[in-house]
Amino acid sequence: MKTNTKYLPILIFATLALGVFIGALLNFPSEESSSRFNSHKNKLNKLINFIDNEYVDDVDTDSIVDLAVNNILEKLDPHSVYVPPSQQSEVAESMKGDFVGIGINFYMHNDTVAIIKPVEGGPSEKAGIKAGDRILYANKDKLFGRKLPSDSLFTKLKGEVGSEVALTIYRKSENKKLQFKIKRDVVPIKSVDIALLINPTTGYIKINRFAETTYDEFREGLLNLKEQGAKALVIDVRDNGGGYLEKAIEIADELLKDRKLIVFTKNKKGRIDKTFATSNGDFESGKVFILINENSASASEILAGAIQDNDRGVIIGRRSFGKGLVQREMEFDDGSAVRLTIARYYTPTGRSIQKSYKNGNEDYFKEFDKRFENGELYKKDSIKVDDTLKFKTPKGKTVYGGGGIVPDVFVPIEAEHGEEGIAYLMQSGVVSYYVFEQLDSKRKEFKGLTFEQFLSKIKKTDLYFKNFQHYLSKNGLILKLEGNKSLVKRYLTAEFARQLYGDQKYYEIVLKDDAMIKAVLKIKP
Repeated sequence: MKTNTKYLPILIFATLALGVFIGALLNFPSEESSSRFNSHKNKLNKLINFIDNEYVDDVDTDSIVDLAVNNILEKLDPHSVYVPPSQQSEVAESMKGDFVGIGINFYMHNDTVAIIKPVEGGPSEKAGIKAGDRILYANKDKLFGRKLPSDSLFTKLKGEVGSEVALTIYRKSENKKLQFKIKRDVVPIKSVDIALLINPTTGYIKINRFAETTYDEFREGLLNLKEQGAKALVIDVRDNGGGYLEKAIEIADELLKDRKLIVFTKNKKGRIDKTFATSNGDFESGKVFILINENSASASEILAGAIQDNDRGVIIGRRSFGKGLVQREMEFDDGSAVRLTIARYYTPTGRSIQKSYKNGNEDYFKEFDKRFENGELYKKDSIKVDDTLKFKTPKGKTVYGGGGIVPDVFVPIEAEHGEEGIAYLMQSGVVSYYVFEQLDSKRKEFKGLTFEQFLSKIKKTDLYFKNFQHYLSKNGLILKLEGNKSLVKRYLTAEFARQLYGDQKYYEIVLKDDAMIKAVLKIKP
C-alpha cells in the first residue's frame, strides 16, 4: 500500500490524537455520581429486556447496549464518552502510574516477542534480560510463531506482586536459549520522561501526561534541578493530551505565589469553584517557560493558561488543542465506564479555551486538518482568533478564549511545508521499531562504545538515513525525506542513543537543536 504524502499528517495525527482524546477525558473529580431514574429513563432497560426475552433470534444484547450508550453520548459533546472494559483497564493503569509485571518494552517482530529494552531497575533487568532477547515461552505458553495480540501477551506477563513466571529466552547475540525465573513486581509508568539541565542554569522537565504520580515525579525532578543550579525552568507539555486536573493544579501551585488564581470551574447550575495557589511553592520566582503544540490539551492547557494569565512565564510553541471541559467518571459492573462532562473550566482571566463543537464530533476532530490547510503551523498570523473573546492579564497583555492557548512566542513546526507528517512520524513508535531492527543486526558494532564514540560513528554516515527511507517504503509509507534530512537524522541518532544509553542521552540529542528550546534560550538573558 502506498500512502499519499498529502494525507500523512492526518494519519500520523490520528495516532497521536488517541492520546489527546483519551487523556483529555480524564480530568474528572473523584466523586461518586448519583443517578436518578424515572419512567422515561427506564425505557432503555425495558427495551433491552424485551429484546432479550422475546426477539425471534438470539442477539448480543451487550453490544446493543454499548451501541445505544455511544449514540446517546455522541449527542452531548466530543468528550462525553463510553469506554469499554478492554480500554478502561488499560487507561486506568496508565493513569495510576504503575502496573504489576516483569518490566520490559517489547513488540512483535515478525512472529516473536522481541525485547526493545528492559525497564531500568525492573524485574527483568535485575534477572539479566537484555535488549534484543526474544521470549519463546512464558511458563508453558508458546509465544512465538503465533502473532499474538498485545492484550493476550500482557495477560501472560502480568500478574500478582511476587508471583513467578518462567521465561524461555533466545539470545541472538549468543545464539542460545536461556531460562529465567522472574518475580513480578510493581513497574512504574513514568509520566515525567526526563528532568535535566539544558545549560548550567536552565532546567527542563518533560511531562507526557497528568497521572496520579505526576506531581510527585515533577517535584522530585524540580528539586534535583534546583540542587544542580537551575534558576529558570522549561516545562514541556507538547503532545500531552491531559489527565487529572488536580495534578496540573498542583504543579501550577509550585510556580505561583500565594492566593494567585489557578483555575475555576462552572457547572450547569452556575456553581463556581475557584482554586488558588498556596504559599508552599518550590519555584515561585525563577523564570518559567511552557512549551505547547497542537496536541497539548486539557490539563496541559490548564497549566499553560494559569502561567499565561498570571503573567508568570512565557508560553512558547503553537496553538494548543482547545479542550476546556471537565469530566466525571461512572463505572459499571462489567469494567466499562462513562465519562460525562459535568463542568467547564476557565483560566484565571475568565476565558474558556474550549473550541466549538456545534457542528458535531466529526467536524470537531477534523479541525486539526484545517490547521494544516490554513498554514497556522508555520505562521502565527494564520491563527484565527475571535476578537470578541479578548481578555487582559494583570499586566495588560491581551489573551484570547474560544480555541486553545495561543502562545506568546510562536515557533513553527520543524518540517518542510506540506511534509508536516514527517515531524510527527519521527516521534512515533515507527522510529523505535526501525532502530531496534537496525541494532538487532549490528549490535556487536556498538558494543563497548563510549557515547562520544557512538556519536562519531553514527554522525559520519548516511547509512541509517537511507535504510530508514527503505524501511518506510517497505512498510507502505512513500515519503521524500531529503528536505528534512537534518530533522530525520537527529531523531534517528537520538533513538539509537535511547536504546543504547538511556532516556537522558535521547533528550540531550533532541533538545540540542530543538526550535522551541532555541526560542527559550533567545529570551533568557
